[in-house]
Amino acid sequence: QVQLVESGGGLVQPGGSLRLSCAVSGFTFSSYAMSWYRQAPGKGRELVASITSVGDATHYTDSMKGRFTISRDNAKNTVYLQMTSLKPEDTAVYYCNAKGFKYGKVWEYWGQGTQVTVSS
Repeated sequence: QVQLVESGGGLVQPGGSLRLSCAVSGFTFSSYAMSWYRQAPGKGRELVASITSVGDATHYTDSMKGRFTISRDNAKNTVYLQMTSLKPEDTAVYYCNAKGFKYGKVWEYWGQGTQVTVSS
């Protein structure tokens, strides 16, 4: 059974930091690129950051560059998102995403999301 379980969300003041984690099971984690997405109230889901299956390359949406860092530990089947200098506009539900290619097709999985609220 595939599971992606996010944790680490919560309420933080502007300028603060949070570290999100996504623990994965049920598939070969090291064969999948991992991403974090977010969805703010009334808005569509947007990509935050991505990391390759072996962790040798990352990609960030421009507004997150320099503030967020994605990383992964393939020994622990976990991907992380370190968020610093948080702003109220970072308030959203953050989702973990796994994407891989096997047997000629793309396989994609999502977590259930974790709420991040940035407010004083």
